[in-house]
Amino acid sequence: MLIDRFGRPVTNLRISLTKECNLACFYCHREGQDDGERVMTPEEIERVVRIASRLGIRKVKLTGGEPTVREDIVEIVRRIRPYVVDLSMTTNGTTLYRLAEELREAGLDRVNVSLDTLDRKKYKKITGFDVLPWILRGIEKAVKLFHPVKLNMVVMRGINDDEIWDMIRFAAEIGAVLQLIEIEVPREMEDSPFFREFFYPLKPLEEEFERLALEVRERRMHRRRKYFIPIDGKVAEVEVVRSMHNTVFCMNCTRLRLTADGYLKTCLLRKNDLIDILGPMREGASDAKLVEIFKEAILMRRPYWK
Repeated sequence: MLIDRFGRPVTNLRISLTKECNLACFYCHREGQDDGERVMTPEEIERVVRIASRLGIRKVKLTGGEPTVREDIVEIVRRIRPYVVDLSMTTNGTTLYRLAEELREAGLDRVNVSLDTLDRKKYKKITGFDVLPWILRGIEKAVKLFHPVKLNMVVMRGINDDEIWDMIRFAAEIGAVLQLIEIEVPREMEDSPFFREFFYPLKPLEEEFERLALEVRERRMHRRRKYFIPIDGKVAEVEVVRSMHNTVFCMNCTRLRLTADGYLKTCLLRKNDLIDILGPMREGASDAKLVEIFKEAILMRRPYWK
């Protein structure tokens, strides 16, 4: 197992398969990626995952952009399945209604679906596209095939903060887990008009959940809490993701990232932490060399908020 200088084991690899997306969410952080021209092939992605698994990284999450815009997404899932114990994907849900069965058959364990609102007009305002009915259709299919299905709601002041309890109720009804997520930005953006306008602090809501919950569990990753909240005769599972100025969140991070253009990246918010692994692969690097590149990346890891 790889352990960084702060005693944090690295067990998760978050792979961005593409920077392309078929939506245009105005708050998107692009997984901390800059523009690049290279695109990893399924074979190259498989090799990186194989090397990572040898080092104890056995949990993989596929992200984007939107990972399902790649026509070879099912092949990618099938190729990397043998090397992992947990394979998940974050998606905007636009293609789940037609791809869910194939992805499950290929070996995908679970999905996170971005869903910031249940209001069709708001959805179009956030994403630029009027496709909410298709998203809900995909989620309906996903909950029958994957467990758990998580709904990722980025809570934004003046946009969807008035829908939190509607989303909790919806998640309980369909049997999904709701993740409420604070907007996250680098330090230099905290004074930006965007952050000041849309940031909605979730700590007061967590305090309310503490009072209402039938049970509270703490997840190992990031020490996040899951609240089991009674609502309309059902029990909603709600997780709160508060990463801004959260030292506990950072000190329990177990993630390493792989960008769509083939760089290992240690942190979403850092800009000077990229280590090229695709270039050496294409130049004929041995597996032993790729292991050393992984170890170099691990040594660069440090908590962003500390």
